[in-house]
Amino acid sequence: MPPARSSRPSRVRRPSPGSGADRPVAERLREIRDWIARGGDDDPHRLVERLDDDESVLRQAAAWGLGHLKVHRSRPALERALRDSEAEVRRSAAAALGALGDARSRVQLEGALRDPSARVREQAAWALWAIADDRSEAALIACMDDEDPVVRWSAAVALGRLGCPGCVEALRLARGDPNDRVRREALLALAHLDPPDLGALLRPFLTDPAVRVRIAAAVGLGERRVREAVPWLLDRLPKETDARVLPSLLVALGRIGDPAAAPALLGFVSHRTSWARVCAFHALGDLRSPDAAAPAREHLADPVWSVRGAAAECLGGVGVPADSTVLLPLLDDRQMWPRRGAVYALGRLGAVDALARIRAHLGDPEPEVRLAAVWALGHLGDAESRDGLLQLLEKPDSQVGERITFAEGDGAISLQSDAHDRIFDAVVQALGRLYQARPDPTIERSLARARRRLPASELHRPARLPAPEVRRGTDPPTLAELFVVPRSPRSRKRS
Repeated sequence: MPPARSSRPSRVRRPSPGSGADRPVAERLREIRDWIARGGDDDPHRLVERLDDDESVLRQAAAWGLGHLKVHRSRPALERALRDSEAEVRRSAAAALGALGDARSRVQLEGALRDPSARVREQAAWALWAIADDRSEAALIACMDDEDPVVRWSAAVALGRLGCPGCVEALRLARGDPNDRVRREALLALAHLDPPDLGALLRPFLTDPAVRVRIAAAVGLGERRVREAVPWLLDRLPKETDARVLPSLLVALGRIGDPAAAPALLGFVSHRTSWARVCAFHALGDLRSPDAAAPAREHLADPVWSVRGAAAECLGGVGVPADSTVLLPLLDDRQMWPRRGAVYALGRLGAVDALARIRAHLGDPEPEVRLAAVWALGHLGDAESRDGLLQLLEKPDSQVGERITFAEGDGAISLQSDAHDRIFDAVVQALGRLYQARPDPTIERSLARARRRLPASELHRPARLPAPEVRRGTDPPTLAELFVVPRSPRSRKRS
């Protein structure tokens, strides 16, 4: 490991006017937290002053707050704080510089990769990941020889984002790291970089002794749709003994999309673990295998609610319009996942006779079901849903940004929902489809107002779309592209 960096030069710190250095530390810490929460015009200046406080806990809180508030003019002071005598202050300063994302801090953060504290080196690597400057390649590659596995792991993540030619070679070597977390991250980073020989690089790790590494190998092959990997995955399926790895193998086969995998996948729709059954149905739905229709109908009555939901969603892709009659009872299921799957399936099957039932789920208590209803009504072109969709557009969901975990009844699986983050985009898409089918001045005005409320950065991000849209295997449109109605000259001038 390179020699340790020198600590912050010792000097006498003189309290700044009004700092209240004679007050208890806890009281001054609460004051800093109040400044961070308030974020007023004078508060960043006060936080910068606290970087020179005698108490390290206050310096640490101030550094964190400057990053949280993204006070770009504090960059020089935070760079100086990388030389603080306390490791936790240096760590917070590195995190703050990463939050600022200013490439001018690259050299100082590369120096922090040689800090005597592993926690500081780790945070410096994450900060360089956030800055994503190709010039950091050599410093991050050197970190792959760090004595601390957490530092090597964070450096592997950063290298995966940089994507330089030298990164690929360093990640190839990292596949042999003794730490399974580092090996896992090296495989995922290689999958992100997608070198020509990705299949050969990942194949040996389908039999790695560590579960997380086997999962990463399967995920990488599936994400990059490595066609040559189908026989390797099929060969591994009956040999895999850990139920935690099976889902990644099944999902990878579905993502690759080779119909030859359908018979093997059908053998897992009645597997003893519910997670395997769920992933088998998702994979068969991706393959659009007609042979999956019969088992999907059967498992609409599965005792595990996540399986009922997956079977319903699969039936929407492989069934026939007459299957809407067996899906309708799931709209009253006590669990939200079957209701969600049934709504998506009815939309995909074109079940216009069920529009009234689907419309009722715009007010479902679960955001995942509301999201599915928004998509289905837009997909089916239900003009009568206009007012309900406009209400969702004008009234933002209070829980946007949260992740809700739904625990499985038999303890075999947990599902995460980010529906709150996607429902606005889905409403815009649905209203746009209604407008395209039949121009409506009310829709036009509402979408124009919604567009004006958004900053340019938000408009140009990739749209977060519901499941049936995501699985088409193409890059999502930007949010701006979902606003299909004509814009006024004033709106075009603002853009």
